[in-house]
Amino acid sequence: MTLLRSFLADESAATAIEYGLIAAGIALAIVTVVTNTGSVLLSNKFNSISTAMK
Repeated sequence: MTLLRSFLADESAATAIEYGLIAAGIALAIVTVVTNTGSVLLSNKFNSISTAMK
């Protein structure tokens, strides 16, 4: 019974899950920003190359 109580009182796994969710949220934000910025920069670069070749 003592082992069961100590298992239920242990919150270290909950903390690890919370940190995992925070890391996933930060990674999602970084991927979104990089994708949007990258597509804008890439489109601008192709436009400048196209203009230079005309």
